[in-house]
Amino acid sequence: MNLIFLGPPGAGKGTLAVKVAEEYKIPHISTGDIFRAAIKNKTELGIKVKAIIDAGDLVSDDLTVALVKDRLAQDDTKKGFILDGFPRTIPQAEALEDITKIDAAVNFDIADEAVVERLSGRRVCKDCGTNFHIMFNKTKIEGKCDKCGGDLYTRDDDKIEAIKNRLVVYRKSTAPLINFYKTKGNLVDIDARPAPAVILKEFESKFPHK
Repeated sequence: MNLIFLGPPGAGKGTLAVKVAEEYKIPHISTGDIFRAAIKNKTELGIKVKAIIDAGDLVSDDLTVALVKDRLAQDDTKKGFILDGFPRTIPQAEALEDITKIDAAVNFDIADEAVVERLSGRRVCKDCGTNFHIMFNKTKIEGKCDKCGGDLYTRDDDKIEAIKNRLVVYRKSTAPLINFYKTKGNLVDIDARPAPAVILKEFESKFPHK
């Protein structure tokens, strides 16, 4: 089962990917993890990536595709995989088709307003890094961490203007992928609004265990 997970920041696709990877015994592969592993292992591609990132530049499509190809050639992907954060563009999607067959692109569907509500309400402990939410996961004492008593703060990228900017970038660059896979007939929509356990059940109904 070779899957791509698509969805805006805050859709919860990373959370679900971890659960699906565990349950279906397939690896959850994100481009960030691939980059970090290649840099850590000092592979030929990893050395190139490190130089680009250190210079503050974006890793090119060609190099990203080469790293993904390397990762998908590893033994743990024989039963399938979840790609999270790749492809991000149509050229990347076309290059991926030359590497492997994709069974489905799973689109985590959620309105921008719901994303803003979800992300802007997140609060993080300055001391231990635990996440809370002013609506969905409240602390016993407002502004204080339940675990260690540390002060909570709002990350810069969780501020409303930053979230709106991230959504504009996502809709512009990644949304065309939704049409790309819809045209190919392998796009599967999943409602990303409910709790993770509910989303997992919907996923299981659409992708039953073999």
